[in-house]
Amino acid sequence: MRLNLNLRNILLGVVILVASFFIALKAMDWVWPREVNKPVLAKLPPLPPVNRSSSIIAPITIPLAVIRDAADRAAPRNFAGKADNPAAQILQNADIGWTASRGPISASGANNVLSLSTPLTGTLKVTGSLSAGAQGAVSNALGKLLGGNVAKQIGRVNIKNLNADAEIKGNVVMTARPTLATNWRIDPNLTAQVNLGDTNLSVAGARVNVPAQVKPVIDKAVNEQIASLQQRIRDDPVLERNARQQWAQMCRSIPLQGAAALQGLYLEMKPVRAVAAQPRIDASNVTLTLGVEAETRITSGATKPNCPFPAALTIVPATPGKLNIGVPIDMPFTDINKIIEAQFAGKTFPEDGSGSVDVTVKKASVAAAGNRLLISLLVRAKEKKSWFGFGGEATVHIWGKPVLDQAQQTLRLTDVQLAVESEAAFGLLGAAARAAMPYLQTALAEKATIDLKPFASTAQKKIAAVIADFQKSDDGVRVTADISSLRLADIAFDSQTLRVIAEANGAVNVTVKTLPAL
Repeated sequence: MRLNLNLRNILLGVVILVASFFIALKAMDWVWPREVNKPVLAKLPPLPPVNRSSSIIAPITIPLAVIRDAADRAAPRNFAGKADNPAAQILQNADIGWTASRGPISASGANNVLSLSTPLTGTLKVTGSLSAGAQGAVSNALGKLLGGNVAKQIGRVNIKNLNADAEIKGNVVMTARPTLATNWRIDPNLTAQVNLGDTNLSVAGARVNVPAQVKPVIDKAVNEQIASLQQRIRDDPVLERNARQQWAQMCRSIPLQGAAALQGLYLEMKPVRAVAAQPRIDASNVTLTLGVEAETRITSGATKPNCPFPAALTIVPATPGKLNIGVPIDMPFTDINKIIEAQFAGKTFPEDGSGSVDVTVKKASVAAAGNRLLISLLVRAKEKKSWFGFGGEATVHIWGKPVLDQAQQTLRLTDVQLAVESEAAFGLLGAAARAAMPYLQTALAEKATIDLKPFASTAQKKIAAVIADFQKSDDGVRVTADISSLRLADIAFDSQTLRVIAEANGAVNVTVKTLPAL
């Protein structure tokens, strides 16, 4: 009986001793947290203000049919004039007049030359009387032919009131080789040619050549019209006026509210240069390419950029239409900490449970130093094979270099290494925890990523909405713009902020549906 009592007392003492030891360990975890010194991080200088270069190059397409219709509305349809008397020794009081009408205008283009042509029809009319000498010659000829008595009768009759007419047929062809000047004006370089069929008119034996009489005066009328039209186009400020309106519309600060990463941010657009290419003419269209180069940046508040309109255009080689907007996006590390913590807090490694110890992440944070990021993890290690489940908590620090995965649109860590200061944590966690740390490092390398796709998608939509402000389908012009992709191009950071450079790409096109009368 006494032996059993002693054995029971011994077992009770062992249980009390183990319980006291376990309680002491827990108390030590609470009273003296198992921390190690954090690596010393030098404070990084603030990120400098940065502007990205953006460009909008828009081909303005004017169909030849639109030009044809505008010319048809503007060109007069009827012409009239007087010609000089080509046979004054025969005709007296001659009145040589002409009238002409044009048909519909047709347009064609090739090799950067625009041609407009129209058929021309009309009438040349000659009225007047024969001179005294011409009348005597006619009477003598008739006397010899018909006899003296008849000649005397005819001699007493004056031949007057001559009236004859002839048809005018031909066409007018106008060509234009437009060039764009640096002062925002277009020189059309117009020329015109009148072509008439070779017809003749005989008046009392006098042969009147219709083209010779009519063409000079028609040439003069057409050239006067061409000169007036050319001067109006050269002086027309419509291109500069429209460019000023678009310039003022671009120069502004635009809110980008939407996703959490964009709350309170603004896209500042500051146009700085206007570019253009010389017009191109083909069989279907006249294409004038205009573009704007701008500085763009993301700001934390609304700004009022100063964007003086350029006095001169910069003429550049022809290029396809494009839209490229580069913007720097600044994200505070406090937001990144939330993303990292959501990815790791509560996770246990090795994830497949194959290790002799489980390491569970309780907290996670990120800090910047040099060209690397320091991820600090508060972890708890617990031995699985120990009868008492010994373990402990400590903070370990792991270095990683951030890089952009442009294809996946994520920010991930490379060159993941355990900080030297974290070696002390193994003494607190136990030797078994050392075997689990490589799993944790591997997990960080594989899973310590910041998914930027939601941000990129929202930014793309917001920038597209900004570009949509420039679209319109009125005043005879249709503007279409589209953001087709958003690429994350670069990163930088200081002690407080991570900066991601985003580039939005797309296309913009302008089609002219109607033109005012020239």
